[in-house]
Amino acid sequence: MKICFFTVLLSLFMTSGLFADQSETIIKLETETGTLEGSLIVPNEKNSVTVALIIAGSGPTDRDGNNPAMKNNSLKMLAEALSKNGIATLRYDKRGIGKSQKAGEKEDELRFEHYISDAQDWAELLKKDERFNRVIIIGHSEGSLIGMISARKNGIDKFISIAGPGLSADKTIIEQLKSQPPEVLNIALPIIDKLRQGETVDGVNPLLYSLLRPSVQPYMISWFKYDPAEEIANLKMPVLIIQGSTDIQVCEDDAKILAKANPNSQLKFIKGMNHIFKNSESDRMHNIATYNQPDLPINTDLAETITDFIMKDNKHNRLIQPPKKKRAAY
Repeated sequence: MKICFFTVLLSLFMTSGLFADQSETIIKLETETGTLEGSLIVPNEKNSVTVALIIAGSGPTDRDGNNPAMKNNSLKMLAEALSKNGIATLRYDKRGIGKSQKAGEKEDELRFEHYISDAQDWAELLKKDERFNRVIIIGHSEGSLIGMISARKNGIDKFISIAGPGLSADKTIIEQLKSQPPEVLNIALPIIDKLRQGETVDGVNPLLYSLLRPSVQPYMISWFKYDPAEEIANLKMPVLIIQGSTDIQVCEDDAKILAKANPNSQLKFIKGMNHIFKNSESDRMHNIATYNQPDLPINTDLAETITDFIMKDNKHNRLIQPPKKKRAAY
């Protein structure tokens, strides 16, 4: 998808949750179907800095990591922590979500490639900004797959996957359906098989209508054809794969699949971190409770792990000197 033009609001404002030396700018990206909106946080530095594009996960997840049913501020907290460590960040509402809602396609017209194209356009915007010396992509959950494809096509400097699935979406759905009664999986398999072949299916059983309704099938067809292991194997830049040990949505095996596919990648397991970066037990009830605790801080190791990876000059195996300021206090 082509960019029509970029619009950056001229007014800068301090967001209440930010530190005193950070400012957040609202940036608007005009596409052929409407306006996407993002939040750019840039450390107050005289020299150019590294910027990370943060891509949210699946569903109605906004730039802050929230959705209409749950508020946890996970992506917002990550952006603020990285900026305190001297790394600029841009996070955005995907088309159809939050302030980018009007840019959303009708459900039967949306394709996975729309998300890829949007991420590429945001990355190009950052690459043209003279304030930034390097552009990094951080993809969370489904955003990991979007990010790794965009990183390869945009010539990004480094790529970071957080809680990224290791299997293609069709295989992931089948694995999840295995926890349901056997008849549910038996009904789903022929439909998924048709979608793999690029064919839509009418008359979906009510048991699976919310998942496989006809209007969402074209999107799923476009999504199924991308295999995360194949995509990450194509990346030539430094890659970091992060997985929390108490994540109940994406397991450690997924991270291992990605790491095996790209032998030059770095793999980091963070003890006690769940899918939305919060410290949590593995117990499902306690784990899910953190999804709606916006004031609960994110795991302290996450921002430090990302910062160390970004600041390292892989070519010369040395650290790029970060701005002389204290690391983020949590």
